[in-house]
Amino acid sequence: MDFTKTMNEYVQAAEAAVARYLPVPEKRTAFIAEAMNYSVLAGGKRLRPVLMRVCADVFGGCPEEMIEPFMAAIEMIHTYSLVHDDLPAMDNDQYRRGKKTTWAQYGEAIGILAGDGLLNYAYETAAKAFDYAADADDMKRIAEALRLLASKPGIGGMLGGQAVDVMSEGKPLDKPLLDFIYKMKTSALIECSMMIGAVLAGADSEAVRTIETVAEKVGIAFQIEDDILDVTSTLEVLGKPICSDEKNHKTTYVTLFGVDGASAYVQQLSNEALGLLDTLEKPDEFLRAMIVWLIHREK
Repeated sequence: MDFTKTMNEYVQAAEAAVARYLPVPEKRTAFIAEAMNYSVLAGGKRLRPVLMRVCADVFGGCPEEMIEPFMAAIEMIHTYSLVHDDLPAMDNDQYRRGKKTTWAQYGEAIGILAGDGLLNYAYETAAKAFDYAADADDMKRIAEALRLLASKPGIGGMLGGQAVDVMSEGKPLDKPLLDFIYKMKTSALIECSMMIGAVLAGADSEAVRTIETVAEKVGIAFQIEDDILDVTSTLEVLGKPICSDEKNHKTTYVTLFGVDGASAYVQQLSNEALGLLDTLEKPDEFLRAMIVWLIHREK
């Protein structure tokens, strides 16, 4: 298997899917559509829509017309979270992925509205999958996928984790609380992406639960690696300001255990995720390779 070639193919397909569902600027509201599109098109690896598509393929695939609205929607939700995370009231970052953040480009008020717009438009987009349901089974799968898309980014997932993270700034955190924040804040969208792919492809409930646990471990490891890169990388490589955690007085795995200790835990989580993946009826070589690449990335 040529991982780079296959990954590029998945990314290109994700890029095309996301682009197809971007809002079209119209008259008086053109400025907000422009800001929304700027945010989505500012770069990124499209990891979440790619993971969604890969997991669907692991379980036999599903029609493009059903999964592509969800691929676009998860990227919109991920992007909205970054747009709001960069705001002055949050991390106060002016650069992401080597470009000005949305609020720095359009002003704080439009930055807030662009994030709000992306969140709302994500659900409008995902609901379009119902137009291509061939039977009652498709309708049930799409409904379950929508439930995941609504719950995982919400108060019981990403939003809840972000809220706890904000309220914990400047306070000492222990490992259990940090794990909770990372599971909610970062793992939730990765769980959402991978589970939706499995659900739309017709995976049974046990397999979906396994995918959820794999994704949880991948998400926590992904966030810890982000902690590590924040102190070991550069602005040019990372595409966003470094040492922002220290600037914002955030406790991270590097704060608690140092770079070496954090790296060791990343490896442990990686091994556990891959071990669980191997319990599936049809372990997938590319998904294994992608998880390793994702967790041990350089940016």
